[in-house]
Amino acid sequence: MTIADIKKTTETKMDQSIAAFKNNLTKIRTGRANPALLDTIHVDYYGSMVPLSQVANVSLMDSRTISVQPWEKAMGAKIEKAIRESELGLNPASMGDLIRVPMPPMSEERRKEMTKLARTEGENSKIAIRNLRRDANESVKKLVKDKEASEDDQKRAEADTQKLTDKRMTEIDQLVTAKEQEIMAV
Repeated sequence: MTIADIKKTTETKMDQSIAAFKNNLTKIRTGRANPALLDTIHVDYYGSMVPLSQVANVSLMDSRTISVQPWEKAMGAKIEKAIRESELGLNPASMGDLIRVPMPPMSEERRKEMTKLARTEGENSKIAIRNLRRDANESVKKLVKDKEASEDDQKRAEADTQKLTDKRMTEIDQLVTAKEQEIMAV
């Protein structure tokens, strides 16, 4: 493995870490409705647990209401039960074969909890990025130890990895700040 391979692998893994962080942020509830909020809900479909999106069409009715349209009429009650029993604090209402999921307004205390959760997710992502930096630096040191790269190459590689890390840290901070503003907006 060369230094270029190490850099490329590290950059790819950091991008994956940022993508996972963005995905986790979509699951944090804000005051507005977001269909991605229901992605974590699984429904009993003939004996097996499947994601809600595989048994129903999930879309927005308006800024505060998610609509769930089951593909089979028999699934309506099961979907409603799964949403109600999830830890999201949602109370779905059936309207014929359409399920409306209104987003309850969040209290100030709940908003602060959500911002703390966003910061925690951001910190976990930063830790993952730092671990990737450490692994990359250790791989480069191993190359130098095995006489496959020079110490100058090591210094350059470590500096490049640090720049990459700093860029990702800034990106995470920006995402957390944007999410906090979204949560605190009434």
